[in-house]
Amino acid sequence: MNIIIKPVITEKMTEMGEKMNRYGFIVNRKANKLQIKEAVEELYGVDVISVNTMTYRGKTKSRYTKTGIVSGKAASYKKAIITVAEGETIDFYSNI
Repeated sequence: MNIIIKPVITEKMTEMGEKMNRYGFIVNRKANKLQIKEAVEELYGVDVISVNTMTYRGKTKSRYTKTGIVSGKAASYKKAIITVAEGETIDFYSNI
């Protein structure tokens, strides 16, 4: 099972990373906090202090077209906020 799907790179998460050593990831919906902690420690080589998770439901979206109303649903996902030990950082841009 692939636990970490992708990091969340937004202005808010970048600021949290700089000030509070917290980083966000989109993770597998079935993964628990222990699995997420182990995956981050193995992938980035940092000590994880805490893991906070939140599950987002997919939003329903609709748009009006020539053929009528087209409705659909955005995918639901799980987000994890990782707090790493003091003095350690995760560099998302190092292996581009």
